[in-house]
Amino acid sequence: MIVLQALAFAGLCVVAYLMGAIPFGVVIGKLFYNVDVREHGSGNVGTTNVFRTLGKKAGVTVLALDMLKGYIPAAIAAALFHPWYAIFIAAAPVAGHMYSIFLKGRGGKGVATGAAVVLALAPLAFLVCLAVWIGLILVTRYVSLASLAAAFLAPVQVIWGGQPLPYEIAAVLVAVIIFWAHRGNIGRLLRGTEHRVRLPWSGRSRPLAGPGGGG
Repeated sequence: MIVLQALAFAGLCVVAYLMGAIPFGVVIGKLFYNVDVREHGSGNVGTTNVFRTLGKKAGVTVLALDMLKGYIPAAIAAALFHPWYAIFIAAAPVAGHMYSIFLKGRGGKGVATGAAVVLALAPLAFLVCLAVWIGLILVTRYVSLASLAAAFLAPVQVIWGGQPLPYEIAAVLVAVIIFWAHRGNIGRLLRGTEHRVRLPWSGRSRPLAGPGGGG
């Protein structure tokens, strides 16, 4: 029985990592737009660069897929395993997204996938962080600042909400990793050179390419 549980745990960790490692920004860009998002904008494979490069439809699609690949393994882990084991399975898709085997160890910054993990493990904390994230984007139009604030707030909410100790530790570690991944953005925010996101009502966005086209 113990051997089977160990095999199930190891197998889910691997599957969760591989799910997280799927670079949906690259897949959607190449499959439907004939564009490699790594060659445009910030070069990142995450949602923000997909929005800027390919437009709203592609951005929403990638956001949903990046969240699903974090939510599904975390929800399964929370349902089947003790929190000390669940956090490793839940963290695996975030690691996969940030250090994808399919991109030779490169990847995104883990915000959407990490947020989905928080949603699976601590829904109330996710809702609070989401409200702060949306509010800061509306006020500042800095996605990076909103993401950093949400990453900082997530462990605070998890700890304040009395979640199991493993979840609290994992939330702190994920926040540290997200801050490290955003170190370039932090520098640009301090210098005042960070890009602002274009809000839907602030003018029509101009994606790089439409579906099926490369230009």
